[in-house]
Amino acid sequence: MYRGDFAAHILGRCEGLKTYYMIDPWRHLPDWNKPANQADDAFEQYLAETKAKTEFAAGKRVILRGRTTEVIDQIADGGLHFAYIDGDHTLRGIAIDLMRVYPKLRDGGFLAGDDFTSTVWQHHTRFEPTLVFPFAVYFAEAMAARIFALRFDQFLIEKRAGGTFAFVDLTGRYRDTSLRDQFRPGKTLKLRLREMLRRLRRRGGDVE
Repeated sequence: MYRGDFAAHILGRCEGLKTYYMIDPWRHLPDWNKPANQADDAFEQYLAETKAKTEFAAGKRVILRGRTTEVIDQIADGGLHFAYIDGDHTLRGIAIDLMRVYPKLRDGGFLAGDDFTSTVWQHHTRFEPTLVFPFAVYFAEAMAARIFALRFDQFLIEKRAGGTFAFVDLTGRYRDTSLRDQFRPGKTLKLRLREMLRRLRRRGGDVE
């Protein structure tokens, strides 16, 4: 949920929506190496922003403060028509989120998500790689489900009993679902050199 903008957008435009679950720890996580991991006081402010932005739909929202593993069982299996994941994009995070959220969807439901980037190096190399892609594709294959690659780094998985796996790339950007090329030593070295040059330019050429 982070700061509530996406939730406010959905709640304001989907009049038929009955219950909207909002899941986020809203706290600093010592084992999460991503840029959005802020101090606890910042997250308290983000939670306050989220509540204020969605107050108009207070009767529909259910705020579940905690990690997926801490709160997901407050939602019944098969109880959701749609779920959207935009959280911990590390391999650990996306694996936990997909595996724990998928059973909460009804047959015929959809699971979508953000940061389906064609490169694992979404952020600086000092951060954990972003592995929503290709892991979401592997997960869909395991679940015999269709997965769609959408514009703006989004994905959509269709849950249907008796379905078959298919990866439908509607962008043309996801030709290779392997990771070998992404972690080539030469490629990561070039990335690190570019990052170093950008840092030097920002500092006026001073060497650390």
